[in-house]
Amino acid sequence: MKTAVSIPDDLFKRADEMARRTGKSRSLLYQEALSEYLLRRDPGAVTQAMDESLAEIDAQPDSWLAEAGRRTLERNE
Repeated sequence: MKTAVSIPDDLFKRADEMARRTGKSRSLLYQEALSEYLLRRDPGAVTQAMDESLAEIDAQPDSWLAEAGRRTLERNE
Protein backbone atom coordinates (compact mmCIF):
# COMPACT_ATOMS: atom_id res chain seq x y z
CA MET A 1 0.00 0.00 0.00
CA LYS A 2 1.25 3.45 -0.78
CA THR A 3 0.83 6.24 1.72
CA ALA A 4 2.16 9.73 2.32
CA VAL A 5 3.55 10.91 5.63
CA SER A 6 5.18 14.10 6.78
CA ILE A 7 8.48 13.94 8.65
CA PRO A 8 11.01 16.63 9.58
CA ASP A 9 13.69 17.34 6.97
CA ASP A 10 16.56 16.28 9.23
CA LEU A 11 14.91 12.93 9.99
CA PHE A 12 14.32 12.37 6.27
CA LYS A 13 17.98 13.11 5.53
CA ARG A 14 19.17 10.72 8.25
CA ALA A 15 16.87 7.98 6.99
CA ASP A 16 17.94 8.59 3.39
CA GLU A 17 21.61 8.30 4.40
CA MET A 18 20.93 5.11 6.37
CA ALA A 19 19.15 3.60 3.37
CA ARG A 20 22.13 4.41 1.13
CA ARG A 21 24.66 3.00 3.63
CA THR A 22 22.74 -0.23 4.06
CA GLY A 23 21.83 -0.63 0.40
CA LYS A 24 18.12 -0.58 1.12
CA SER A 25 15.35 1.40 -0.46
CA ARG A 26 13.74 4.09 1.66
CA SER A 27 10.51 2.12 1.52
CA LEU A 28 12.19 -0.96 2.97
CA LEU A 29 13.94 1.11 5.64
CA TYR A 30 10.63 2.69 6.68
CA GLN A 31 8.88 -0.70 6.67
CA GLU A 32 11.55 -2.21 8.93
CA ALA A 33 11.54 0.79 11.25
CA LEU A 34 7.77 0.79 11.61
CA SER A 35 7.67 -2.99 12.14
CA GLU A 36 10.30 -2.74 14.87
CA TYR A 37 8.52 0.19 16.51
CA LEU A 38 5.22 -1.70 16.60
CA LEU A 39 6.85 -4.91 17.82
CA ARG A 40 8.47 -3.10 20.76
CA ARG A 41 5.18 -1.55 21.83
CA ASP A 42 2.96 -4.63 21.52
CA PRO A 43 3.95 -7.26 24.10
CA GLY A 44 1.72 -9.87 22.46
CA ALA A 45 3.52 -9.39 19.15
CA VAL A 46 6.79 -10.66 20.62
CA THR A 47 5.10 -13.83 21.83
CA GLN A 48 3.35 -14.26 18.49
CA ALA A 49 6.62 -13.82 16.57
CA MET A 50 8.33 -16.38 18.80
CA ASP A 51 5.43 -18.82 18.39
CA GLU A 52 5.57 -18.44 14.60
CA SER A 53 9.34 -19.00 14.57
CA LEU A 54 9.08 -22.06 16.79
CA ALA A 55 6.34 -23.50 14.58
CA GLU A 56 8.81 -23.47 11.67
CA ILE A 57 11.37 -25.53 13.59
CA ASP A 58 11.32 -29.29 13.07
CA ALA A 59 9.54 -30.84 16.05
CA GLN A 60 11.47 -34.10 15.74
CA PRO A 61 14.17 -34.37 18.40
CA ASP A 62 17.75 -34.48 17.21
CA SER A 63 19.30 -37.59 18.77
CA TRP A 64 22.84 -36.20 18.68
CA LEU A 65 21.74 -32.96 20.33
CA ALA A 66 19.73 -34.81 22.97
CA GLU A 67 22.73 -37.00 23.83
CA ALA A 68 25.08 -34.00 23.96
CA GLY A 69 22.65 -32.22 26.29
CA ARG A 70 22.35 -35.28 28.51
CA ARG A 71 26.15 -35.61 28.79
CA THR A 72 26.56 -31.93 29.53
CA LEU A 73 23.98 -32.12 32.31
CA GLU A 74 25.67 -35.20 33.79
CA ARG A 75 29.03 -33.39 33.95
CA ASN A 76 27.48 -30.35 35.63
CA GLU A 77 25.34 -32.06 38.25
